[in-house]
Amino acid sequence: MRCIVVGAGIVGCAVAHELASRGAHVRLLDMRDVGQGATRASAGVLCPYIEGHAAALLQLGVRSLRMYDGFIEAVRADSNVPVEYRRTGTLEVALTDEQAAGLRAQAERHAASGVEHRYLDTRETRELEPGLSAEVAGALLVPEHGYVGVSGLARALADACRARGATILRGAAVRSVEQKLAHVEVVVDEGPLAADVVVIAAGSWSSALQIGHAQVPVKPVRGQLLQLGFAGPPAARVIWGRDCYLVPWTSGSMLVGATAEDVGFDESATVAGVRDLLDAACELLPSSWSARLEDVRVGLRPATSDELPIIGHSSAMPGVVFATGHFRNGVLLAPLTARLVGGLVLSELADADLSLTRPARFGL
Repeated sequence: MRCIVVGAGIVGCAVAHELASRGAHVRLLDMRDVGQGATRASAGVLCPYIEGHAAALLQLGVRSLRMYDGFIEAVRADSNVPVEYRRTGTLEVALTDEQAAGLRAQAERHAASGVEHRYLDTRETRELEPGLSAEVAGALLVPEHGYVGVSGLARALADACRARGATILRGAAVRSVEQKLAHVEVVVDEGPLAADVVVIAAGSWSSALQIGHAQVPVKPVRGQLLQLGFAGPPAARVIWGRDCYLVPWTSGSMLVGATAEDVGFDESATVAGVRDLLDAACELLPSSWSARLEDVRVGLRPATSDELPIIGHSSAMPGVVFATGHFRNGVLLAPLTARLVGGLVLSELADADLSLTRPARFGL
């Protein structure tokens, strides 16, 4: 089976690795380098019980999180590249009594659904994370959550793809995708490439591709992310506040994310974005005032109108499969997306969860 995957972010790389691992001949195309789209602005948080407010998104996120240990193990084995991956939990923090009441209500919902959790009062929260603000009014701990180092994961996935025989073509700007009688044709500047199946995993740029007569309805949403430096890890787990989240790495760096800005394809970092994230981080973790500002990252997240990804066969072009529109959850949903696409392409198995992500809901 000849497969072309368009887009070398985390989702595209995960799909390419899955297909190559199952014996497909895979070419992975991107107009830039690996992981340079939405992946750049991802902090790698794996927290479906915070992000997945809608029932369908929660269902997908929880399933994918349960696949993550095996996913990371396979990538590490194929790449021999270390990937920082920790399931130390998330601590969702309240700074007001009103926010604390909201977390207690969430704790009741977790209890009704059988989700492992613990609600903490002010004293318990400060004992667990001493660096937090003195204004803490309570917190909700979900031990199952965690994070993955996204830049390291992207590098490891690329190496794992190559180890499985896949070819990665950088600087390959896709002009069009057309269904022919016996194959699908992908046109790049150097000329046409033929495949049995083409997977569209180009994130926000999926909307700019000419795919037959279809236009993929994804919109870029700019996310700015900060990397701060500390002498040692400033916290033991992911901290989630009203206006930002904090992801502490074992190296002493901490990611602060993220803005959500509807500015088209503008990938600029802004003073306002940096200021707002710094203010929010320092409100939660006052030691951030003395941290080093190591980096500002910007990426464009591909959003759909219902905030669910588009995964599945095109209804008009049988050789085209979509794997795009993951918005803020591309890293979390990468293992599940790869599994769903691999089943469709190589086993012709339509997983039940594809009913939630079907391209036909947008006329694709």
